[in-house]
Amino acid sequence: MKLPSLTASLLSALIGTAALAEDTSEPIKVGILHSLSGTMAISETTLKDAMLMLIEQQNARGGVLGRKLEPVVVDPASDWPLFAEKARELIAGDQVAAVFGCWTSVSRKSVLPVFRELDSILFYPVQYEGEESERNVFYTGAAPNQQAIPAVEYLMDQGVERWVLAGTDYVYPRTTNKILEQFLKDKGVADEDILINYTPFGQSDWQTIVSDIKAFGSTGKKTAVVSTINGDANVPFYKELANQGITAEQIPVVAFSVGEEELAGIDTAPLVGHMAAWNYFQSVDDPANYEFIDAWHKFTGSDKRVTNDPMEAHYIGFNMWVKAVEKAGTTDPDKVIDAMVGIEVPNLTGGKAIMGKDHHITKPVMVGEINAEGQFDIVWESEGEVPGDAWSDYLPGSKDLIADWTDPIRCGNYNTTTKTCGGAETTASN
Repeated sequence: MKLPSLTASLLSALIGTAALAEDTSEPIKVGILHSLSGTMAISETTLKDAMLMLIEQQNARGGVLGRKLEPVVVDPASDWPLFAEKARELIAGDQVAAVFGCWTSVSRKSVLPVFRELDSILFYPVQYEGEESERNVFYTGAAPNQQAIPAVEYLMDQGVERWVLAGTDYVYPRTTNKILEQFLKDKGVADEDILINYTPFGQSDWQTIVSDIKAFGSTGKKTAVVSTINGDANVPFYKELANQGITAEQIPVVAFSVGEEELAGIDTAPLVGHMAAWNYFQSVDDPANYEFIDAWHKFTGSDKRVTNDPMEAHYIGFNMWVKAVEKAGTTDPDKVIDAMVGIEVPNLTGGKAIMGKDHHITKPVMVGEINAEGQFDIVWESEGEVPGDAWSDYLPGSKDLIADWTDPIRCGNYNTTTKTCGGAETTASN
């Protein structure tokens, strides 16, 4: 028998309401895309554990929108093309609401087309080279103006005149070093006072390279190494520095990818005084940091497990995502992306992180010296938080570009001179 049209409409509405209620009873899936094996596992495994802790804590608070969160963990195994495959698996297969992951820029570049195509959200927690702003990505790590440039300025203030730019051979070190090379030249540093070197992922034999660094620093001018070496190659690099008797007084190293986690596998006694530049250190004196460290030790069951900068970046990004989802009233990516701009959450250093229109956050900048306990003594800190700058002022093709994902611009590479969207972006050629 045919139902009257009004009754049929009412029935349809009731069915839709029931389906919606059923959907909201299901957990919200959260993707975790970090290498648990291969050369980057030394750095990324801890980030997986940090995300599991943050999700557990949020569930204890009642979840998000009244729904529990369910982590979905995959292992892209330090294999850059596999990152894209695993990202697709998380988004299309597991239907996660957002993904927290990647470390190297080449892994991030690998997944970008997937996030664009499937319109999902990536929270990227590691310092990177800039020259990018994607609608579907939120960059909670440092841009070069929040790490690399301030670190080099600090070393200049300490009298450094000769510069070794040593990095792993892929997009982040190469682009960062292009920025730093131009910055140094703009400051009057001569070509002969800049030595640039790249090594493959997993480099184990550093004897010749460290010998070259030692020779380069023997001219009488104060020399420093600016290191963008990533992953487990850092362990033999620092061991070789010690083997050849290079101390921080002779040739200091400031690293952008070495934190507390990487130092856990090294005898730090010969490395005392070498430095790292980050936006967070475990040694930060702040109640929020102490609370985070205590929670981490309780979650891991070990007071030997350290915290580090990318963990804090995930802490910030995750809390921002929770706040944006609650503001939007949905996990729908388009609505969450728009809700994210302007979101403020506490960081772990006593300040606030604010999500900018370019999808980068405000961050303090710190330089720390390695101490004998494998921690960092903070020797310099910026005055307040520094907004991220997606496009460097030191690259000719970038200095006129800005990113603004709000109306009316809604563009990641807007040219302020031509008033058009579409400036060239860096691609992962390495």
